[in-house]
Amino acid sequence: MVNIGAEATRTAIAPGVLKSGADFASTRSIDTGFRSMQRKSWAQADCPIARGVDIIGEWGSLLILREAFGGVSRFDDFQERLQISRHLLTERLKKLVAGGVLARQPIAENARRHEYVLTPMGEDLFVTLIALRQWGDRWLFAPDPPPAKMLDAVDGSVVAPLEVKSSRGRHMSRQDLRLKANRKR
Repeated sequence: MVNIGAEATRTAIAPGVLKSGADFASTRSIDTGFRSMQRKSWAQADCPIARGVDIIGEWGSLLILREAFGGVSRFDDFQERLQISRHLLTERLKKLVAGGVLARQPIAENARRHEYVLTPMGEDLFVTLIALRQWGDRWLFAPDPPPAKMLDAVDGSVVAPLEVKSSRGRHMSRQDLRLKANRKR
């Protein structure tokens, strides 16, 4: 059980690498009751960040994952801890299950109730959530300290800041990053 922290336009990594959303996103209309909004789907985008955002980027989804990493698995427990509507929670859980991040399974054999557990794909988001938590600790609480420290449950040491390194161990900054296509477009 891991607790990452249950306390209460154009992006470019390298020039010309990521396209703006309008360059590759399809749209789907969402009826809000007041006006029709366009939601972009990036599920087929030729960008891993866009595809990832399509699965985990909706409001509340990262908080659901935070709770799942903390051991929450039942619908009512997610709803109680996050204080979001049952309808919204249902929609987000369906999206995370359809995207392969969570699996919905019976609590026991022949049970009518289900639980939501992280899949291997979901478990791979551990470092992503730690990075987001460390970013939030650094930038969103200053000048006060963050609400809690992240500690190693085995030895009690503080979790070290995440770093990006090359496969040879060299520390990298964003200026050091370059992308090389794996295939022709």
